[in-house]
Amino acid sequence: MPASSSQPIAFDARPLTDPVAPGAVRAFVSAMRARRSSSMTGTKVLMIIIFSVIGIVFLAILLPMTSLLLAGLSNGGPPFILLPVVIITFLAIGLGLLIWSTNRSARIARYRLSQFAAANNMTYEDRINDPQLPGMIFNIGRSRHSDRLVRGHSPRFVEFGNYQYTTGLGKHSTTHSWGYVAVKLDVPLPNIVLDALGNNGFGTNLPASFQKEQRLSLEGDFDRYFTLYCPEGYEADALYLFTPDIMARFVDNAAQLDVEIVDDWLFLYTKRAASTLDPATWAWLFGAVGALITKFDQWARWRDERLAAAHSDAPAQSTAPAQAPIAGTHALPFAAPAGMLTPPPGVAHSGRRLKRSGRWIPIVAVVCFGIVWFWMQFAR
Repeated sequence: MPASSSQPIAFDARPLTDPVAPGAVRAFVSAMRARRSSSMTGTKVLMIIIFSVIGIVFLAILLPMTSLLLAGLSNGGPPFILLPVVIITFLAIGLGLLIWSTNRSARIARYRLSQFAAANNMTYEDRINDPQLPGMIFNIGRSRHSDRLVRGHSPRFVEFGNYQYTTGLGKHSTTHSWGYVAVKLDVPLPNIVLDALGNNGFGTNLPASFQKEQRLSLEGDFDRYFTLYCPEGYEADALYLFTPDIMARFVDNAAQLDVEIVDDWLFLYTKRAASTLDPATWAWLFGAVGALITKFDQWARWRDERLAAAHSDAPAQSTAPAQAPIAGTHALPFAAPAGMLTPPPGVAHSGRRLKRSGRWIPIVAVVCFGIVWFWMQFAR
């Protein structure tokens, strides 16, 4: 990662665009298949069985039909009776070639990303089902998975990935796609969300909305780029974390990214793919992370005074001078001198999660639809 936003972004993007050797891609795919087969789930096995059965049924229908039509042709039938078989065969071949080409492109893309990760002292993971991350996008819907994960481990853990989940049922189901960057922090911090205004449409694009009482206005032009939410009572803590220099870095480098701080993680969200073959996207994300990461050391010094207050409410222990332990007995417990206690790393319960509110835009849309429907019914 770059040391600061003023330094040029130095990373090797050649593996994203350089020609690839077919043999190297095949070896990569074989290695990935070996890893997957060792951890294949029952769902994957079931899908393989289903597609195998579909193929067998297709052949079982096509072959007898072909035999009957050929028999009819040999008995003097017109040649065009074979037209359905020809059409089905060409459609099957075309579909097979399309699937093969798509899979080949995906294999090459994954190979390029794995080489890009290796060239930049990072690691590559092809896919993780139901990633255990605390961000707001990771606990919604079903069929949740991250893929094409590129991970850096120094100076701190950073994960670039693409994420999908599905909501709704049947024909009303919707697949939601996100790109994200996950950065591990040194200590847990209050749950803070920066809703980027530059990527919103008619309302926020985030999958959650928050009570307006938690909005905090910051100085300068920051409010022109982000809406900041912090738990009630943590306004002073947010001001400690978002000093003017840190606000400037978010505005300059992450104004098109939604930001969430939750537990000891910082997430950057985007509706486009984050792990991609586009060098410009990597330059943008590396620049954003590199500009912010140098300021996280001061965040590590933050402590929640509420935890110290909670600790001070516990029954007081004796402050008598400690005596030398008697042989054969355990040492007596002692209390630290008054005023020497510091809050442990962590966040009090009231600051761990923002309070969410219901989305008003879908409700308004449903109400408007109902009004229009009733009006049309009575207007007939």
